[in-house]
Amino acid sequence: MATYVIEGSRVTDIASFYSELDRLVMADEDWTLGASLDALDDLLYGGIGALVGDHAVVFEWADSEQSRDALGVEATAAWLRGKLDRPDMFSIALLRAQLADLEAGLGKTYFELILDVFADHPAVTLVLR
Repeated sequence: MATYVIEGSRVTDIASFYSELDRLVMADEDWTLGASLDALDDLLYGGIGALVGDHAVVFEWADSEQSRDALGVEATAAWLRGKLDRPDMFSIALLRAQLADLEAGLGKTYFELILDVFADHPAVTLVLR
């Protein structure tokens, strides 16, 4: 069983989270992950990078509270606002509702969305430290 340590001190925003994943599991590839939850989901299915062939994987997230802060309300709101500029790709009404929920303290932060993606993969264990 392979173990990968996400260095939370390297995660300062959404893009740096994916850069950290690239450092961990894409070092031998000639391409990198896109900065999206769909890319994370695809990675965790195990068919990409260092995870190819691994049926049980552990990710330990060091300094996870620092990452929780970096991927909190501010970063999430900026991410949602950025999507508002792409009405050809995203539902503007849904994005506005998500942004309103987030600002009201009811919506999920990007950190929490990442945790949801990990939770959808029973062969992948995530340990927050």
